Amino acid sequence: MIGRIAGRLDWKGIDSVLIDCRGVGYIVHVSDRTLAGLPPAGEAVALYTDLLVREDLLQLFGFPSMLEREWHKLLMTVQGVGAKASMAILGALGAEGVARAITLGDARAVQAAPGVGPKLAQRVILELKSKAPSLMAMGGGLARNDAADFEDTVIEEAKPAPAPRKPAKPSEGAKRAASAADALSALANLGYGAGDAAEAVAVASGENPDADTAALIRLALKRLAPR
Repeated sequence: MIGRIAGRLDWKGIDSVLIDCRGVGYIVHVSDRTLAGLPPAGEAVALYTDLLVREDLLQLFGFPSMLEREWHKLLMTVQGVGAKASMAILGALGAEGVARAITLGDARAVQAAPGVGPKLAQRVILELKSKAPSLMAMGGGLARNDAADFEDTVIEEAKPAPAPRKPAKPSEGAKRAASAADALSALANLGYGAGDAAEAVAVASGENPDADTAALIRLALKRLAPR
């Protein structure tokens, strides 16, 4: 599996680019949004990739972050959503927009992607509603793009791992605090301000003390949604 390509951007097409990686050129298919964010030809670039394998075809799809790559893979689990439709949805909404649309049940936003009809958009909402929050909670560590660092990558010598300790069982208060922190991180990744997000999560947590991270995200987003 090819998970990331870094090199020189040699060519930009309509929906794909050619990246030269030490003399080997890779054709990588990208969304309109990703293409618009790439530097001019001749400059350094790095993309996280997903390899589509068929009997008569190998295609690489590129993404500016691991978060968007994971959304691509999740979207393709929906019946009727192939690589082309997934890239169209991400191109129209971006990773944050897809997360917001699914959580709020906004099928119209998904339908704004070229080639995505109302039935398919509704299916995306229904099939991913329960799966989206867990990916949103992981968003902070997946959202960065290390394109500028690929020439300076250093592999350090591994050090012996310390003997594992038996973890203490977390208290209910610690669990609630961790869920709230994860929910705040997910909302920050979606672009909400720290104050608004903190207030929404605090209210949601207070009204639903047993809510896990996924539930807190959904409840907080409902409070933050424009009325």
